[in-house]
Amino acid sequence: MSTPHSARSTRPRTQRTHSRWRLAAGASLAALGLASSGLVAQAPASANETNEPGSDPGQPVDIATPAIATLNGLIQSLFNSEIISQTSKIIGADDRAYWLTNNLESDLIPTTVLQDLGLGDVIPDLGLGGGDSGGTVPDDGLRREYLVVWAGDNNILDRTGKELTSLPEVVNSDLLGTQDLIGPDFFAVVDATKGSSSYGKVVNTATVGPLVENEPHHMQYIWHKGNNIFAGGLFTDVTYVIDTSRLPALELKHVNLPTDTLCGSVPDAYWVTKDGGAYGTYMGGPDVPGPCTYSDGTTRIGNGFAGSPGELVRLDENGETVYEAPATPLTAETKERCDNIPQLPAATCANPHGIQVREDLDTLITSDYNEPRNIILNPVAAPSSYLRRPTVRTWDISDPDEPKLKAVSFLPDGPRVGKVAHHEENRAVMETTVTNQPGHKGAFASTMQGGAIFYSPDITAAKPEWREVFDLSTANKQIAPDQNPYGGGVNSAWIQTSLDDKYLYNAVAGRSASGTDQGSKPFILKLDIQQLVASGSDPECSIDTIEETVDGGAESDCPAVVDILEAPGGPHWGTLDNLELGEDGYYHETTDVKRIAYSNYFVARTGLDGDHRVCMVDIAEDATMAIDEEFADENTGEPCLDFDREEWPHGVWGPAKPHSMLFVTADDDIR
Repeated sequence: MSTPHSARSTRPRTQRTHSRWRLAAGASLAALGLASSGLVAQAPASANETNEPGSDPGQPVDIATPAIATLNGLIQSLFNSEIISQTSKIIGADDRAYWLTNNLESDLIPTTVLQDLGLGDVIPDLGLGGGDSGGTVPDDGLRREYLVVWAGDNNILDRTGKELTSLPEVVNSDLLGTQDLIGPDFFAVVDATKGSSSYGKVVNTATVGPLVENEPHHMQYIWHKGNNIFAGGLFTDVTYVIDTSRLPALELKHVNLPTDTLCGSVPDAYWVTKDGGAYGTYMGGPDVPGPCTYSDGTTRIGNGFAGSPGELVRLDENGETVYEAPATPLTAETKERCDNIPQLPAATCANPHGIQVREDLDTLITSDYNEPRNIILNPVAAPSSYLRRPTVRTWDISDPDEPKLKAVSFLPDGPRVGKVAHHEENRAVMETTVTNQPGHKGAFASTMQGGAIFYSPDITAAKPEWREVFDLSTANKQIAPDQNPYGGGVNSAWIQTSLDDKYLYNAVAGRSASGTDQGSKPFILKLDIQQLVASGSDPECSIDTIEETVDGGAESDCPAVVDILEAPGGPHWGTLDNLELGEDGYYHETTDVKRIAYSNYFVARTGLDGDHRVCMVDIAEDATMAIDEEFADENTGEPCLDFDREEWPHGVWGPAKPHSMLFVTADDDIR
């Protein structure tokens, strides 16, 4: 009944079409007497009927009840016998079951690894296709490093406001294929081990349930030995806590639900501390409009879910809420215009997005991006430019479990005149990044719409001073000298200092062409920041003339362009590889980063999507960057992994949206 492994492995996955899969499954299940149960016909088209008894039909759809999970497992064992499914389940604070299901590609995983997971004998015992069915690869002696990618199912709901107005009133399986239906979000576990026979291949997809349409967003910026993964669902207001100790398998450890963070919503990014706990930025306002009392006993008035003000949340190592800290002071923030819709009694720009920490300095820093309901969650044009925020916040974490807001800093505007108000250099402060080495106290911030990079030499100061040190117009001029270099609206996102504080990386998705505007190219930028960091508390660099916006800073300590890597497809997020294989055969953490990874996806409903690829970048001895040609898609053969594929280990769900990623290895493989 199953296709022999030796035959299947010689042809691309894309040849296993959805229609063939459906016909084969239907015929075989009918033969087993299962089709008459109604599960096959009803599972995709009537998912609402699978909710638990007494559940609200308006709640997120449960697409993987035990009956459907059993059916999926049976189908996989019949027609995809290389897949081994393994589920971990927990009970949330709402008494509902939440789960994560591994779908391991056993034909890509060494037998010894499967044995370590307790799965080495599973496939031979199935007896479904002879000894050749679902075989595993021999142990090549390499300990594995993985790239874990948090990805969302791409479906009919990923449309902008204009596109949504033309949708049919009823969407069913007769109108759409499985690829357009709402499917599970998942963690893709990709072999990132250079020299491995499965390098660049997806060896596991770990699907989460029962919540769908999480809009997977960020995890922490970098992984360290023993860390859990903290991963946010932008739309569902949920933080998933994932155990990585037995990679390539993952395990669900905890889910932090909306009722666990009543004063904040829309979780964005995380920073894991040395004790295994984490801080998380919740960009949106309280779950319910009106007053909300925080852990410190103070109260703020909020305008509701995905509104303002956001908060900072302290989580323990298991993901339980320890402390909710208000991100706005008791007084109004009025130094620059901070719109709130609906209007609040005290205006605030507090919508924290990026977050990084210096535990040795007892300091945490967050950057404010926008009021998310009116930009990210609303599929129509934002009603005000001033929903994009010009602020960064520093926090006192001398008591790690009780973070306190220390300062609100409005970034200075620059010399460039924006075509619209939110193109001013200081607007939409998406990300911030700290320096890492002892003696350095500086941090950087980047503006998504403003297209500029700012620097503060001392974030421990009572009121940190910020200055613009690089305008992305300079990079635009170098990468496309024949085009208008204008840096506004270039969609700058991920920014990260190298772990040795020598370089600064920045992912820029580019500006789409419109009318006479040719737009700007997407790229990964690398800057030399050594002189700026070495200048201590009194840097000279300051972008304060229009000439400096396109030619670079005139002062000697201004960041200098090391390399600009063209990145077609719209890069938004990235991560550094801080792991290296030692002579002892184990992985060790390093500050000498030799590669990075980036993804081309933002949030589809904003109109800023991307081509859904994940790319690997090698860093040469001279610090220049190059796409790793060997990290190639298993279907197309082209460099970078294309998440717009038809089939995944968890089924024929079609394209997916990869947002964030981390380099990780199993506990037993790192010293």
